[in-house]
Amino acid sequence: MIKKWWHDKVAYQIYPKSFLDTNGDGIGDLRGIISKLDYLKKLGIDIIWLSPIYKSPFVDQGYDISDYYAIAEEFGTMEEFDELLSEAKKRDMYIIMDLVINHCSDQHEWFQKALADPDGEYADYFYFRKGRNGNPPSNLRSYFGGSCWEPVPGTDKYYLHMFAKEQPDLNWENPLLREKLYEMINWWLEKGLAGFRIDAIINIKKDLDFPDFKPDGPDGLAGCWKMVDEVDGVGELLEDLKKHTFQKYEAFTVGEVFNMKEGELDAFIGENGHFSTIFDFSAHMLSEGEHGWYDAPPVDFKEWRKAITDSQLKVQNCGLEANIIENHDEPRGVSRFLPDYAQNPTGTKMLGTISVLLRGIPFIYQGQEIGMQNAVWNTVDEYNDINTIDQYHTARDAGLTDKEALEACSRLSRDNARTPMQWNTRENAGFTTGTPWLKVNDNYTEINVETQDTDPDSVLNYYRKLIALRKSPAYKEVFAYGEFLPVYQNTSSVMAYYRKTENQRILITANFGKEAVSLTLEYPVKQILLSNMASAEHSLPSNDIITLNSCEVLVFELETL
Repeated sequence: MIKKWWHDKVAYQIYPKSFLDTNGDGIGDLRGIISKLDYLKKLGIDIIWLSPIYKSPFVDQGYDISDYYAIAEEFGTMEEFDELLSEAKKRDMYIIMDLVINHCSDQHEWFQKALADPDGEYADYFYFRKGRNGNPPSNLRSYFGGSCWEPVPGTDKYYLHMFAKEQPDLNWENPLLREKLYEMINWWLEKGLAGFRIDAIINIKKDLDFPDFKPDGPDGLAGCWKMVDEVDGVGELLEDLKKHTFQKYEAFTVGEVFNMKEGELDAFIGENGHFSTIFDFSAHMLSEGEHGWYDAPPVDFKEWRKAITDSQLKVQNCGLEANIIENHDEPRGVSRFLPDYAQNPTGTKMLGTISVLLRGIPFIYQGQEIGMQNAVWNTVDEYNDINTIDQYHTARDAGLTDKEALEACSRLSRDNARTPMQWNTRENAGFTTGTPWLKVNDNYTEINVETQDTDPDSVLNYYRKLIALRKSPAYKEVFAYGEFLPVYQNTSSVMAYYRKTENQRILITANFGKEAVSLTLEYPVKQILLSNMASAEHSLPSNDIITLNSCEVLVFELETL
Protein backbone atom coordinates (compact mmCIF):
# COMPACT_ATOMS: atom_id res chain seq x y z
CA MET A 1 0.00 0.00 0.00
CA ILE A 2 1.31 3.44 -0.97
CA LYS A 3 1.40 5.43 2.25
CA LYS A 4 -0.81 8.51 2.42
CA TRP A 5 -0.82 11.39 4.91
CA TRP A 6 -4.17 10.35 6.40
CA HIS A 7 -3.52 6.63 6.97
CA ASP A 8 -2.54 6.87 10.64
CA LYS A 9 -4.92 9.68 11.60
CA VAL A 10 -7.93 9.75 13.94
CA ALA A 11 -10.99 11.76 12.90
CA TYR A 12 -13.75 13.45 14.90
CA GLN A 13 -17.16 14.45 13.58
CA ILE A 14 -18.68 17.69 14.80
CA TYR A 15 -22.39 18.37 14.39
CA PRO A 16 -22.01 22.16 14.63
CA LYS A 17 -25.61 22.93 15.57
CA SER A 18 -25.23 20.83 18.74
CA PHE A 19 -21.56 21.30 19.66
CA LEU A 20 -21.21 24.61 21.54
CA ASP A 21 -23.20 27.84 21.39
CA THR A 22 -21.26 30.99 22.31
CA ASN A 23 -23.84 33.71 21.57
CA GLY A 24 -26.88 32.38 23.45
CA ASP A 25 -29.16 31.77 20.45
CA GLY A 26 -29.46 28.05 21.24
CA ILE A 27 -27.52 26.96 18.14
CA GLY A 28 -23.88 25.85 18.15
CA ASP A 29 -21.46 27.99 16.18
CA LEU A 30 -17.97 28.24 14.68
CA ARG A 31 -16.73 30.29 17.63
CA GLY A 32 -17.67 27.36 19.87
CA ILE A 33 -15.70 24.94 17.70
CA ILE A 34 -12.64 27.20 17.70
CA SER A 35 -12.77 27.38 21.51
CA LYS A 36 -12.62 23.57 21.79
CA LEU A 37 -9.72 22.83 19.42
CA ASP A 38 -7.36 22.28 22.37
CA TYR A 39 -9.87 19.85 23.91
CA LEU A 40 -9.88 17.87 20.65
CA LYS A 41 -6.09 18.04 20.36
CA LYS A 42 -5.76 16.60 23.87
CA LEU A 43 -8.14 13.81 22.88
CA GLY A 44 -5.76 12.93 20.05
CA ILE A 45 -7.79 14.12 17.07
CA ASP A 46 -6.11 14.93 13.74
CA ILE A 47 -9.00 15.41 11.30
CA ILE A 48 -12.22 17.29 12.11
CA TRP A 49 -15.28 16.71 9.92
CA LEU A 50 -17.90 19.43 10.12
CA SER A 51 -21.48 18.53 9.22
CA PRO A 52 -22.95 21.19 6.87
CA ILE A 53 -22.41 24.83 7.82
CA TYR A 54 -23.43 26.28 4.46
CA LYS A 55 -26.31 28.72 4.00
CA SER A 56 -29.53 26.72 4.21
CA PRO A 57 -33.23 26.90 5.14
CA PHE A 58 -32.48 23.87 7.40
CA VAL A 59 -35.38 21.71 6.24
CA ASP A 60 -32.96 18.76 6.57
CA GLN A 61 -30.47 20.23 9.04
CA GLY A 62 -28.31 21.95 6.45
CA TYR A 63 -28.26 19.09 3.95
CA ASP A 64 -30.41 21.40 1.85
CA ILE A 65 -27.87 23.99 0.69
CA SER A 66 -29.05 27.29 -0.77
CA ASP A 67 -25.55 28.77 -1.30
CA TYR A 68 -22.45 26.57 -1.53
CA TYR A 69 -20.16 29.59 -1.12
CA ALA A 70 -21.68 31.04 2.06
CA ILE A 71 -21.60 30.15 5.75
CA ALA A 72 -25.03 30.03 7.42
CA GLU A 73 -25.31 33.07 9.67
CA GLU A 74 -26.57 30.78 12.46
CA PHE A 75 -23.03 29.35 12.59
CA GLY A 76 -21.04 32.52 12.05
CA THR A 77 -19.09 34.19 9.26
CA MET A 78 -16.61 33.23 6.57
CA GLU A 79 -13.98 35.17 8.54
CA GLU A 80 -14.61 32.87 11.51
CA PHE A 81 -14.35 29.85 9.24
CA ASP A 82 -10.99 31.11 7.97
CA GLU A 83 -9.93 31.56 11.59
CA LEU A 84 -10.94 27.96 12.30
CA LEU A 85 -8.78 26.77 9.39
CA SER A 86 -5.86 28.83 10.66
CA GLU A 87 -6.17 27.72 14.29
CA ALA A 88 -6.51 24.07 13.28
CA LYS A 89 -3.37 24.33 11.13
CA LYS A 90 -1.40 25.73 14.11
CA ARG A 91 -2.27 22.52 15.96
CA ASP A 92 -1.43 20.22 13.01
CA MET A 93 -5.11 19.43 12.59
CA TYR A 94 -7.08 19.20 9.37
CA ILE A 95 -10.63 20.37 8.59
CA ILE A 96 -12.93 18.54 6.19
CA MET A 97 -16.45 19.61 5.32
CA ASP A 98 -19.60 17.87 4.22
CA LEU A 99 -20.02 17.85 0.44
CA VAL A 100 -23.70 17.64 -0.50
CA ILE A 101 -23.90 17.48 -4.28
CA ASN A 102 -26.61 14.93 -5.06
CA HIS A 103 -29.15 17.67 -4.35
CA CYS A 104 -29.41 21.28 -3.24
CA SER A 105 -32.11 23.40 -1.61
CA ASP A 106 -35.20 24.51 -3.50
CA GLN A 107 -34.11 28.01 -2.40
CA HIS A 108 -30.87 27.74 -4.37
CA GLU A 109 -30.52 30.27 -7.18
CA TRP A 110 -30.31 27.48 -9.77
CA PHE A 111 -33.62 25.94 -8.77
CA GLN A 112 -35.37 29.29 -8.52
CA LYS A 113 -34.25 30.04 -12.08
CA ALA A 114 -35.44 26.60 -13.16
CA LEU A 115 -38.90 27.24 -11.72
CA ALA A 116 -39.02 30.62 -13.44
CA ASP A 117 -38.31 28.99 -16.82
CA PRO A 118 -39.18 25.25 -16.70
CA ASP A 119 -38.01 24.82 -20.30
CA GLY A 120 -34.83 26.83 -19.94
CA GLU A 121 -31.15 26.17 -19.25
CA TYR A 122 -31.48 25.82 -15.47
CA ALA A 123 -34.30 23.28 -15.67
CA ASP A 124 -31.66 20.91 -17.06
CA TYR A 125 -29.66 21.33 -13.85
CA PHE A 126 -32.43 19.19 -12.34
CA TYR A 127 -34.74 16.36 -13.43
CA PHE A 128 -37.87 18.01 -14.84
CA ARG A 129 -40.11 15.35 -16.38
CA LYS A 130 -43.65 15.23 -17.71
CA GLY A 131 -46.14 13.16 -15.77
CA ARG A 132 -47.69 9.95 -17.08
CA ASN A 133 -51.45 9.87 -17.54
CA GLY A 134 -52.00 12.53 -14.93
CA ASN A 135 -49.66 10.82 -12.47
CA PRO A 136 -46.02 11.43 -11.51
CA PRO A 137 -43.38 10.12 -13.96
CA SER A 138 -42.76 6.99 -11.85
CA ASN A 139 -43.75 5.31 -8.59
CA LEU A 140 -40.50 6.02 -6.70
CA ARG A 141 -40.80 6.76 -2.98
CA SER A 142 -38.34 9.19 -1.41
CA TYR A 143 -36.06 8.29 1.50
CA PHE A 144 -38.21 10.50 3.71
CA GLY A 145 -41.54 9.05 2.56
CA GLY A 146 -44.03 10.09 -0.14
CA SER A 147 -43.44 10.36 -3.87
CA CYS A 148 -40.03 11.35 -5.24
CA TRP A 149 -41.84 13.62 -7.66
CA GLU A 150 -43.20 17.07 -6.91
CA PRO A 151 -45.29 19.09 -9.41
CA VAL A 152 -43.62 22.08 -11.06
CA PRO A 153 -46.19 24.86 -10.50
CA GLY A 154 -48.06 25.99 -13.61
CA THR A 155 -46.81 23.11 -15.79
CA ASP A 156 -47.50 19.45 -16.51
CA LYS A 157 -43.99 18.64 -15.26
CA TYR A 158 -42.60 17.24 -12.04
CA TYR A 159 -39.13 17.50 -10.49
CA LEU A 160 -37.26 14.65 -8.79
CA HIS A 161 -36.27 14.71 -5.12
CA MET A 162 -34.95 11.51 -3.52
CA PHE A 163 -34.98 13.20 -0.11
CA ALA A 164 -37.34 16.01 1.01
CA LYS A 165 -39.35 17.92 -1.60
CA GLU A 166 -37.25 20.95 -0.66
CA GLN A 167 -34.13 19.06 -1.84
CA PRO A 168 -34.33 18.77 -5.66
CA ASP A 169 -31.83 16.29 -7.14
CA LEU A 170 -29.08 17.73 -9.35
CA ASN A 171 -28.72 16.38 -12.89
CA TRP A 172 -25.23 14.92 -13.05
CA GLU A 173 -25.66 14.08 -16.73
CA ASN A 174 -25.39 17.82 -17.45
CA PRO A 175 -21.69 18.69 -18.05
CA LEU A 176 -22.32 22.38 -17.35
CA LEU A 177 -23.72 21.57 -13.90
CA ARG A 178 -20.75 19.30 -13.14
CA GLU A 179 -18.37 22.08 -14.13
CA LYS A 180 -20.11 24.48 -11.70
CA LEU A 181 -19.87 21.91 -8.88
CA TYR A 182 -16.19 21.21 -9.57
CA GLU A 183 -15.46 24.93 -9.55
CA MET A 184 -17.09 25.21 -6.12
CA ILE A 185 -15.23 22.17 -4.70
CA ASN A 186 -11.87 23.51 -5.89
CA TRP A 187 -12.67 26.92 -4.37
CA TRP A 188 -12.94 25.30 -0.92
CA LEU A 189 -9.82 23.18 -1.43
CA GLU A 190 -7.86 26.29 -2.52
CA LYS A 191 -9.02 27.88 0.74
CA GLY A 192 -7.14 25.23 2.69
CA LEU A 193 -9.73 22.57 3.31
CA ALA A 194 -8.13 19.11 3.63
CA GLY A 195 -11.01 17.27 1.97
CA PHE A 196 -14.63 16.24 2.28
CA ARG A 197 -17.08 13.75 3.67
CA ILE A 198 -19.28 13.13 0.64
CA ASP A 199 -22.99 12.81 1.29
CA ALA A 200 -25.37 10.35 -0.43
CA ILE A 201 -23.03 10.28 -3.43
CA ILE A 202 -24.12 6.93 -4.86
CA ASN A 203 -27.48 8.53 -5.70
CA ILE A 204 -26.06 10.80 -8.40
CA LYS A 205 -26.55 8.17 -11.11
CA LYS A 206 -30.14 7.83 -12.27
CA ASP A 207 -31.96 5.60 -14.74
CA LEU A 208 -33.07 8.38 -17.06
CA ASP A 209 -36.10 6.35 -18.17
CA PHE A 210 -37.34 6.43 -14.55
CA PRO A 211 -39.19 3.10 -14.79
CA ASP A 212 -41.81 1.94 -12.29
CA PHE A 213 -40.79 -0.72 -9.78
CA LYS A 214 -42.85 -3.33 -7.99
CA PRO A 215 -44.58 -1.56 -5.08
CA ASP A 216 -43.16 -2.43 -1.65
CA GLY A 217 -45.77 -0.69 0.51
CA PRO A 218 -49.49 0.03 0.80
CA ASP A 219 -48.94 3.44 -0.85
CA GLY A 220 -48.26 1.72 -4.17
CA LEU A 221 -44.76 3.20 -4.28
CA ALA A 222 -41.31 1.58 -4.38
CA GLY A 223 -38.23 2.79 -2.50
CA CYS A 224 -36.03 4.99 -4.71
CA TRP A 225 -33.02 2.93 -3.64
CA LYS A 226 -34.29 0.20 -5.97
CA MET A 227 -33.36 2.40 -8.91
CA VAL A 228 -29.97 3.08 -7.30
CA ASP A 229 -29.45 -0.67 -6.88
CA GLU A 230 -30.16 -1.43 -10.53
CA VAL A 231 -28.60 1.43 -12.46
CA ASP A 232 -24.98 1.20 -13.67
CA GLY A 233 -22.39 3.84 -14.44
CA VAL A 234 -21.91 5.80 -11.21
CA GLY A 235 -18.18 5.00 -11.32
CA GLU A 236 -17.66 7.09 -14.46
CA LEU A 237 -19.20 10.11 -12.76
CA LEU A 238 -17.14 9.57 -9.60
CA GLU A 239 -13.92 9.32 -11.60
CA ASP A 240 -14.76 12.55 -13.41
CA LEU A 241 -15.34 14.20 -10.04
CA LYS A 242 -12.05 12.92 -8.60
CA LYS A 243 -10.00 13.87 -11.66
CA HIS A 244 -11.26 17.46 -11.74
CA THR A 245 -11.08 18.12 -7.99
CA PHE A 246 -9.73 15.88 -5.20
CA GLN A 247 -6.83 14.38 -7.12
CA LYS A 248 -5.24 17.78 -7.73
CA TYR A 249 -4.98 18.52 -4.01
CA GLU A 250 -4.28 15.09 -2.49
CA ALA A 251 -7.53 15.67 -0.62
CA PHE A 252 -8.84 13.22 1.95
CA THR A 253 -12.27 12.02 0.91
CA VAL A 254 -14.64 9.75 2.81
CA GLY A 255 -17.72 8.61 0.96
CA GLU A 256 -21.14 7.84 2.39
CA VAL A 257 -21.73 4.84 0.18
CA PHE A 258 -24.69 2.51 0.33
CA ASN A 259 -25.90 0.22 -2.45
CA MET A 260 -22.41 -0.72 -3.61
CA LYS A 261 -22.48 -3.62 -6.04
CA GLU A 262 -20.56 -6.86 -5.60
CA GLY A 263 -16.94 -6.49 -6.66
CA GLU A 264 -16.89 -2.66 -6.64
CA LEU A 265 -14.97 -2.14 -3.39
CA ASP A 266 -11.58 -1.82 -5.07
CA ALA A 267 -12.96 0.75 -7.52
CA PHE A 268 -14.15 2.84 -4.59
CA ILE A 269 -11.19 2.66 -2.17
CA GLY A 270 -8.42 0.71 -3.89
CA GLU A 271 -5.03 2.24 -4.75
CA ASN A 272 -6.69 4.37 -7.43
CA GLY A 273 -10.18 4.39 -5.94
CA HIS A 274 -12.82 7.08 -6.30
CA PHE A 275 -12.33 8.04 -2.64
CA SER A 276 -9.69 7.79 0.07
CA THR A 277 -12.08 5.73 2.18
CA ILE A 278 -15.77 4.98 2.78
CA PHE A 279 -17.68 4.42 5.99
CA ASP A 280 -18.28 0.87 7.15
CA PHE A 281 -22.02 0.68 7.80
CA SER A 282 -22.14 -3.13 8.03
CA ALA A 283 -23.09 -3.17 11.74
CA HIS A 284 -25.65 -0.40 11.32
CA MET A 285 -27.47 -2.30 8.59
CA LEU A 286 -28.42 -4.92 11.21
CA SER A 287 -31.05 -2.53 12.59
CA GLU A 288 -32.94 -2.21 9.32
CA GLY A 289 -36.59 -3.19 9.52
CA GLU A 290 -38.48 -4.60 6.58
CA HIS A 291 -41.03 -1.78 6.66
CA GLY A 292 -39.41 0.81 8.90
CA TRP A 293 -38.01 1.39 12.36
CA TYR A 294 -41.05 -0.14 14.02
CA ASP A 295 -40.15 -3.67 12.89
CA ALA A 296 -36.37 -3.27 13.14
CA PRO A 297 -34.78 -6.15 15.06
CA PRO A 298 -32.51 -5.62 18.07
CA VAL A 299 -28.82 -6.09 17.31
CA ASP A 300 -27.68 -9.65 17.97
CA PHE A 301 -24.10 -9.90 19.28
CA LYS A 302 -23.04 -12.76 17.00
CA GLU A 303 -24.46 -11.02 13.93
CA TRP A 304 -22.73 -7.79 14.94
CA ARG A 305 -19.41 -9.60 15.40
CA LYS A 306 -19.80 -11.34 12.04
CA ALA A 307 -20.71 -8.11 10.23
CA ILE A 308 -17.59 -6.31 11.49
CA THR A 309 -15.32 -9.31 10.99
CA ASP A 310 -16.52 -9.98 7.44
CA SER A 311 -16.18 -6.33 6.51
CA GLN A 312 -12.64 -6.11 7.91
CA LEU A 313 -11.51 -9.26 6.11
CA LYS A 314 -13.01 -8.10 2.83
CA VAL A 315 -11.64 -4.58 2.84
CA GLN A 316 -8.06 -5.31 3.88
CA ASN A 317 -7.38 -6.75 0.45
CA CYS A 318 -7.80 -3.37 -1.21
CA GLY A 319 -7.78 -0.37 1.13
CA LEU A 320 -8.89 1.21 4.38
CA GLU A 321 -12.44 1.85 5.54
CA ALA A 322 -13.62 4.48 8.02
CA ASN A 323 -14.86 2.82 11.22
CA ILE A 324 -17.70 4.31 13.24
CA ILE A 325 -19.83 3.43 16.26
CA GLU A 326 -22.28 6.28 15.59
CA ASN A 327 -22.77 9.48 13.62
CA HIS A 328 -25.35 12.24 13.13
CA ASP A 329 -27.62 9.86 11.19
CA GLU A 330 -27.53 7.03 13.73
CA PRO A 331 -28.62 6.56 17.36
CA ARG A 332 -25.96 6.40 20.07
CA GLY A 333 -23.86 3.24 19.80
CA VAL A 334 -23.81 2.54 23.54
CA SER A 335 -27.62 2.31 23.49
CA ARG A 336 -27.71 0.36 20.24
CA PHE A 337 -24.89 -2.18 20.34
CA LEU A 338 -24.52 -2.94 24.05
CA PRO A 339 -26.90 -5.08 26.14
CA ASP A 340 -28.58 -3.34 29.08
CA TYR A 341 -26.06 -4.63 31.63
CA ALA A 342 -23.18 -3.20 29.57
CA GLN A 343 -24.59 0.31 29.09
CA ASN A 344 -22.20 1.78 31.65
CA PRO A 345 -18.67 3.26 31.60
CA THR A 346 -17.01 -0.18 31.53
CA GLY A 347 -19.07 -1.39 28.58
CA THR A 348 -18.65 1.95 26.82
CA LYS A 349 -14.86 1.68 27.05
CA MET A 350 -15.04 -1.90 25.74
CA LEU A 351 -17.07 -0.91 22.67
CA GLY A 352 -14.75 2.03 21.97
CA THR A 353 -11.64 -0.16 22.14
CA ILE A 354 -13.01 -2.69 19.67
CA SER A 355 -13.85 0.08 17.19
CA VAL A 356 -10.80 2.35 17.49
CA LEU A 357 -8.23 -0.44 17.12
CA LEU A 358 -9.78 -1.99 14.01
CA ARG A 359 -7.96 -1.69 10.71
CA GLY A 360 -9.07 1.57 9.10
CA ILE A 361 -9.58 5.22 10.01
CA PRO A 362 -11.39 5.68 13.35
CA PHE A 363 -14.11 8.33 13.32
CA ILE A 364 -15.22 9.50 16.76
CA TYR A 365 -18.60 11.27 16.87
CA GLN A 366 -19.01 14.20 19.27
CA GLY A 367 -19.98 12.94 22.70
CA GLN A 368 -18.90 9.37 21.96
CA GLU A 369 -15.72 10.03 23.92
CA ILE A 370 -17.75 10.62 27.09
CA GLY A 371 -20.23 7.82 26.44
CA MET A 372 -23.30 9.86 25.52
CA GLN A 373 -26.45 7.75 25.22
CA ASN A 374 -29.88 7.89 23.60
CA ALA A 375 -32.28 10.38 25.17
CA VAL A 376 -35.72 9.58 26.56
CA TRP A 377 -38.38 11.02 24.23
CA ASN A 378 -41.84 11.60 25.66
CA THR A 379 -43.86 12.87 22.68
CA VAL A 380 -43.36 13.11 18.92
CA ASP A 381 -43.37 16.90 19.34
CA GLU A 382 -39.96 16.72 21.04
CA TYR A 383 -38.36 15.53 17.79
CA ASN A 384 -36.98 17.87 15.18
CA ASP A 385 -35.73 15.33 12.61
CA ILE A 386 -37.84 15.03 9.45
CA ASN A 387 -36.97 11.34 9.08
CA THR A 388 -38.00 10.50 12.65
CA ILE A 389 -41.37 12.19 12.26
CA ASP A 390 -41.96 10.24 9.02
CA GLN A 391 -41.03 6.97 10.77
CA TYR A 392 -43.39 7.77 13.66
CA HIS A 393 -46.31 8.18 11.23
CA THR A 394 -45.24 5.04 9.33
CA ALA A 395 -45.48 3.10 12.60
CA ARG A 396 -48.85 4.61 13.51
CA ASP A 397 -50.20 3.85 10.01
CA ALA A 398 -49.07 0.25 10.50
CA GLY A 399 -51.32 -0.02 13.56
CA LEU A 400 -48.89 0.68 16.39
CA THR A 401 -50.04 2.70 19.39
CA ASP A 402 -48.56 6.10 20.13
CA LYS A 403 -46.43 4.54 22.87
CA GLU A 404 -45.15 1.73 20.59
CA ALA A 405 -44.36 4.17 17.76
CA LEU A 406 -42.47 6.42 20.18
CA GLU A 407 -40.48 3.45 21.50
CA ALA A 408 -39.39 2.56 17.95
CA CYS A 409 -38.33 6.15 17.30
CA SER A 410 -36.57 6.38 20.67
CA ARG A 411 -34.37 3.43 19.71
CA LEU A 412 -33.39 4.58 16.24
CA SER A 413 -34.00 8.33 15.88
CA ARG A 414 -31.22 10.45 14.44
CA ASP A 415 -32.09 13.08 17.05
CA ASN A 416 -30.46 10.83 19.68
CA ALA A 417 -27.11 11.84 18.19
CA ARG A 418 -28.13 15.47 17.78
CA THR A 419 -28.97 16.36 21.38
CA PRO A 420 -26.53 19.06 22.56
CA MET A 421 -23.00 18.13 23.60
CA GLN A 422 -22.77 17.64 27.36
CA TRP A 423 -19.97 19.89 28.58
CA ASN A 424 -20.74 20.28 32.29
CA THR A 425 -23.40 20.04 35.02
CA ARG A 426 -24.67 23.59 34.58
CA GLU A 427 -27.96 24.48 32.92
CA ASN A 428 -28.35 23.01 29.42
CA ALA A 429 -25.17 20.99 30.00
CA GLY A 430 -23.11 24.12 29.36
CA PHE A 431 -24.10 24.01 25.68
CA THR A 432 -25.95 27.35 25.65
CA THR A 433 -27.10 30.17 27.90
CA GLY A 434 -30.24 30.41 25.79
CA THR A 435 -32.92 27.88 24.81
CA PRO A 436 -31.32 24.89 23.02
CA TRP A 437 -32.69 24.15 19.53
CA LEU A 438 -33.16 20.49 20.60
CA LYS A 439 -33.63 19.24 24.12
CA VAL A 440 -30.63 18.29 26.24
CA ASN A 441 -30.38 14.66 27.36
CA ASP A 442 -31.57 14.39 30.97
CA ASN A 443 -28.47 12.42 31.98
CA TYR A 444 -26.04 15.32 31.43
CA THR A 445 -25.42 15.73 35.17
CA GLU A 446 -23.88 12.24 35.23
CA ILE A 447 -22.32 12.19 31.74
CA ASN A 448 -20.35 15.34 30.84
CA VAL A 449 -16.86 16.50 29.89
CA GLU A 450 -16.07 18.57 32.99
CA THR A 451 -16.77 15.75 35.46
CA GLN A 452 -14.84 13.21 33.39
CA ASP A 453 -11.87 15.44 32.63
CA THR A 454 -10.47 15.13 36.15
CA ASP A 455 -11.52 11.52 36.80
CA PRO A 456 -8.64 9.21 35.80
CA ASP A 457 -11.05 6.27 35.36
CA SER A 458 -13.57 8.17 33.20
CA VAL A 459 -14.64 7.21 29.69
CA LEU A 460 -13.02 10.44 28.41
CA ASN A 461 -9.63 9.71 29.91
CA TYR A 462 -9.86 6.13 28.68
CA TYR A 463 -10.51 7.36 25.12
CA ARG A 464 -7.46 9.62 25.45
CA LYS A 465 -5.32 6.61 26.41
CA LEU A 466 -6.88 4.46 23.70
CA ILE A 467 -6.18 7.00 20.93
CA ALA A 468 -2.68 7.66 22.31
CA LEU A 469 -1.96 3.92 22.11
CA ARG A 470 -3.14 3.75 18.50
CA LYS A 471 -0.94 6.70 17.53
CA SER A 472 2.11 5.92 19.70
CA PRO A 473 5.43 5.62 17.82
CA ALA A 474 5.83 2.03 19.05
CA TYR A 475 2.48 0.81 17.73
CA LYS A 476 1.13 3.19 15.07
CA GLU A 477 2.53 1.05 12.25
CA VAL A 478 0.72 -2.10 13.39
CA PHE A 479 -2.54 -0.24 14.03
CA ALA A 480 -2.42 1.71 10.73
CA TYR A 481 -1.26 -1.07 8.42
CA GLY A 482 -1.30 -4.32 10.38
CA GLU A 483 -3.39 -7.24 9.22
CA PHE A 484 -6.74 -7.93 10.90
CA LEU A 485 -7.13 -11.56 12.01
CA PRO A 486 -10.26 -12.62 13.91
CA VAL A 487 -9.87 -15.10 16.76
CA TYR A 488 -12.10 -16.91 19.31
CA GLN A 489 -15.01 -16.77 16.87
CA ASN A 490 -16.42 -20.00 18.27
CA THR A 491 -17.32 -18.31 21.57
CA SER A 492 -20.78 -16.93 22.26
CA SER A 493 -19.75 -13.60 23.81
CA VAL A 494 -16.15 -12.73 22.86
CA MET A 495 -15.15 -10.25 20.15
CA ALA A 496 -11.42 -10.59 19.56
CA TYR A 497 -8.88 -10.02 16.84
CA TYR A 498 -5.16 -9.71 16.20
CA ARG A 499 -3.48 -6.72 14.56
CA LYS A 500 -0.29 -8.10 13.07
CA THR A 501 2.81 -7.10 11.13
CA GLU A 502 5.98 -9.12 10.58
CA ASN A 503 7.41 -7.76 13.83
CA GLN A 504 4.39 -7.26 16.07
CA ARG A 505 1.26 -9.05 17.14
CA ILE A 506 -1.41 -7.30 19.20
CA LEU A 507 -4.44 -9.11 20.65
CA ILE A 508 -7.62 -7.14 21.34
CA THR A 509 -10.17 -9.22 23.21
CA ALA A 510 -13.50 -8.26 24.79
CA ASN A 511 -16.21 -10.14 26.68
CA PHE A 512 -19.67 -8.83 25.78
CA GLY A 513 -21.34 -11.51 27.92
CA LYS A 514 -22.76 -11.38 31.43
CA GLU A 515 -20.50 -14.15 32.78
CA ALA A 516 -16.71 -14.39 32.93
CA VAL A 517 -15.01 -16.26 30.08
CA SER A 518 -11.69 -18.12 30.00
CA LEU A 519 -9.60 -18.22 26.82
CA THR A 520 -6.48 -20.16 25.91
CA LEU A 521 -3.80 -17.93 24.41
CA GLU A 522 -2.08 -18.99 21.21
CA TYR A 523 1.06 -16.91 21.87
CA PRO A 524 2.97 -15.84 24.99
CA VAL A 525 2.19 -12.41 26.42
CA LYS A 526 4.85 -9.68 26.37
CA GLN A 527 2.74 -7.08 28.17
CA ILE A 528 -0.75 -5.67 28.73
CA LEU A 529 -1.09 -2.42 26.77
CA LEU A 530 -4.58 -1.39 27.86
CA SER A 531 -7.44 -2.52 30.08
CA ASN A 532 -10.81 -1.01 30.93
CA MET A 533 -10.74 -2.46 34.45
CA ALA A 534 -9.08 -0.59 37.31
CA SER A 535 -6.56 -3.39 37.75
CA ALA A 536 -5.72 -5.89 35.04
CA GLU A 537 -3.36 -7.90 37.24
CA HIS A 538 -5.93 -10.68 37.57
CA SER A 539 -5.96 -10.92 33.79
CA LEU A 540 -2.34 -11.86 33.41
CA PRO A 541 -2.31 -15.35 31.90
CA SER A 542 -1.94 -18.38 34.10
CA ASN A 543 -0.74 -21.41 32.12
CA ASP A 544 -1.62 -19.55 28.87
CA ILE A 545 -5.20 -19.02 30.03
CA ILE A 546 -6.78 -15.59 30.52
CA THR A 547 -10.09 -14.87 32.20
CA LEU A 548 -12.19 -11.94 31.01
CA ASN A 549 -14.83 -10.56 33.33
CA SER A 550 -18.16 -9.35 31.98
CA CYS A 551 -17.57 -6.24 29.81
CA GLU A 552 -13.81 -6.48 30.17
CA VAL A 553 -11.54 -5.59 27.27
CA LEU A 554 -7.81 -6.28 27.23
CA VAL A 555 -5.16 -5.29 24.71
CA PHE A 556 -2.06 -7.50 24.81
CA GLU A 557 1.23 -7.31 23.01
CA LEU A 558 2.17 -10.91 22.22
CA GLU A 559 5.35 -12.62 21.17
CA THR A 560 5.46 -13.02 17.38
CA LEU A 561 7.30 -16.36 17.48
